Amino acid sequence: MRFVNRKEAGQVLAGHLEHLRNEAVVVVGLPRGGVPVAREVAAALGAPLDVIVVRKLGVPFQPELAMGAIGEDSVRIVNQELIRLAGVTDQELAAVEERERSELQRRLRRFRSDRPGVSLAGQTVVVVDDGIATGSTARAACQVARARGAARVVLAVPVAPPGWTERIGGAADEYVCVATPEPFHAIGQFYADFTQVTDDEVTACLVHDDPMGPTAAPGDDPPGRDEEVTVPAGTVTLPGRLTVPDPVIGLVVFAHGSGSSRHSPRNRYVATVLHQAGIGTLLFDLLTSTEEQDRANVFDVDLLASRLSAATTWVHHQPDLASLPLGYFGASTGAAAALWAAAQPGAHVTAVVSRGGRPDLAGPRLPAVGAATLLVVGGDDTQVLELNRRAAANLRCEHRLAVVPGATHLFEEPGTLQAAAEAARDWFAQHLVPSSR
Repeated sequence: MRFVNRKEAGQVLAGHLEHLRNEAVVVVGLPRGGVPVAREVAAALGAPLDVIVVRKLGVPFQPELAMGAIGEDSVRIVNQELIRLAGVTDQELAAVEERERSELQRRLRRFRSDRPGVSLAGQTVVVVDDGIATGSTARAACQVARARGAARVVLAVPVAPPGWTERIGGAADEYVCVATPEPFHAIGQFYADFTQVTDDEVTACLVHDDPMGPTAAPGDDPPGRDEEVTVPAGTVTLPGRLTVPDPVIGLVVFAHGSGSSRHSPRNRYVATVLHQAGIGTLLFDLLTSTEEQDRANVFDVDLLASRLSAATTWVHHQPDLASLPLGYFGASTGAAAALWAAAQPGAHVTAVVSRGGRPDLAGPRLPAVGAATLLVVGGDDTQVLELNRRAAANLRCEHRLAVVPGATHLFEEPGTLQAAAEAARDWFAQHLVPSSR
């Protein structure tokens, strides 16, 4: 069995956990790779999502081989037999542990900020990772869950080697795994996309689940509308997520980049920042699952723009949304689609923001864009930065190029995604004004 990505793995895994739906459940993911999987499980079970931070203690000369693990609440597991066989000295073990404990504390600060963890006392705690290799980190996470008062611990993963439960011992009360294929060499061999998950993606998952996350403030009003929707686009329908704060000053429709979807952690993070400024969002898939299989569709800017226009029409037919000023937010190829759609005759769009976008792909349409346009690019994304500079020279509308220092294409560096999101928020807040239609 091979999963497309962690999102699909989480959805499949959730189907194996339906028996927990009516229990008092908390889902915890193991950062980083386990969190996107856990988010799908938490959404399916209607359960809160949190993290349990653990760190593998890798053999010095073979870091991928775990000789133990450490976790929150001073949990520590070591494999003395492996340490003996590998010839690891006490000094080497201490050095590895010191380094990993420092990283553990950094991640706790990064993911939780000043927020306490979700209470696990008396709960059924589902510990989720993207797969099991040696099992050391999973065992440590289960021990952390018990130390924090879990009444019952369920360890759930999409993939693990045969006999994996024996490696975990009695750390969990229940074990759930979608597949135990053989031969098993590494977790990544069972994913088509096993791209490393970033700190920002983990934070975005947690912020999306927690309305009191880092971008929220005590006393903020909850969304007036937050629901799954279906957007008609010609002969197909596209799933989306509509969130409208109360009060609301405008609505931003998102156009995702190549290979991404409405579940994009980065775009969900940006959406959360917009919500706190009273700006509604519509995140939807521009392509069907079948269309995504043809990579040519991902770069068909005309097609993507037509889907964005269809979503705009759908918004205008919603009685409670029709009067709202409208903006587009695009990333990568989605930015080209946003500018292409904004250049259409009669497009009722007042502002566009491109994050790490490819506005050059909208080339001949750029002079026709009438919406105020902000191009946000990473300072270290040199090739795309130059493409944006050239595209900006062809814009005739109000526009600005904002460069985020130290950021690369995906804005993975600490603080860079936040800077991009805040720039987008300020631009939309300034330019989302009623149109004259």
